[in-house]
Amino acid sequence: MTDMYREHTVGVVIPAYNEEGLISEVINQMPEYVDKMYVVDDCSTDGTWNEIIATARENQYIEDSNPSKIITADGGKSMLDKRAILDEPIGRVVPIQHRENLGAGGAIKTGYLAALRDGVDIVPTVDGDGQMDLDQLPKLLDPIVEGEADYAKGNRLLYREFRSDMPKFRFIGNSILTLLTKISSGYWKTMDPQNGYTAISNYALENVGIEGMYEYYGYCNDLLVKLNAKGMRVADVAIPAIYGEEESSINYRTYIQKVSGMLLRNFMWRLKIKYLVLDFHPLALFYLFGASTAGLGSFAGVWSLYSKFMLGNKLFVSASLSMMLFTIGCMFLMFAMLFDMQTNENLEVQIRE
Repeated sequence: MTDMYREHTVGVVIPAYNEEGLISEVINQMPEYVDKMYVVDDCSTDGTWNEIIATARENQYIEDSNPSKIITADGGKSMLDKRAILDEPIGRVVPIQHRENLGAGGAIKTGYLAALRDGVDIVPTVDGDGQMDLDQLPKLLDPIVEGEADYAKGNRLLYREFRSDMPKFRFIGNSILTLLTKISSGYWKTMDPQNGYTAISNYALENVGIEGMYEYYGYCNDLLVKLNAKGMRVADVAIPAIYGEEESSINYRTYIQKVSGMLLRNFMWRLKIKYLVLDFHPLALFYLFGASTAGLGSFAGVWSLYSKFMLGNKLFVSASLSMMLFTIGCMFLMFAMLFDMQTNENLEVQIRE
């Protein structure tokens, strides 16, 4: 038997890739107020799919006395899209199998689309590796239930004791991506953008354009940009992580390169959509002028040094001009960031307890 969470239906998306031996524990420990679990096997090469099915059957008794409040859009095995097979629900579990490996973002997107079809009120995401404390889930649900946010995400960086167990290489990489994501997304107070422990409202899910969500590991960063462009409120919730013996499958060198490029493209897209198309704010022009002028100043500085040491020309005038251009460009960039912070300050809330 399942109970709605404060009169809201909850459907948890659980992406799983080669999580044999771990996924069953996540399913078994899911709180009873969760109405559905959209468990997405991302074309695993081990026994993950069989473990999902077996665990769901073992727990089917949960639904025997009280059918779920959410009914899958078209019961039985069907195509969610050409890349994913939506299997027949087993109790609370909706097994979904990818026909090809789509990555973490692709699995999350598949689960989101399935939850949208079922009209779930709140859709949290929980990794299939057991690194997320399910007792903390209400902290993500409450801001949405109480109307404080459209999207809530965990934050492992807010308190020292929360981040003390995080491997150093993860902490450094996360800190760099936090800064880049602040600039790209416009959520300047939000930290730990890589945290996959999240919850999103049905309203945000319907309006954020989830079909175009990034499918690589940077899906969390991409989603934040999309949420900001649509004026959605985000809650940054202090939640510790659980680190086990499993190893991350992320190649960080490739990861940083791909996500950084995506964030730059998304930053330009957000400025266009939010400040030029849907509304107008001069900060977009400040960003453009500042970046152009600072870039021109940097180029002029390099040319001045080349002219001095390779051509023997005097340095003073050209160096002064290049420094002036660079300084003016940086000033306009700072003003643009300040305007961006002021515009978005009402879209963020930090929850520390």
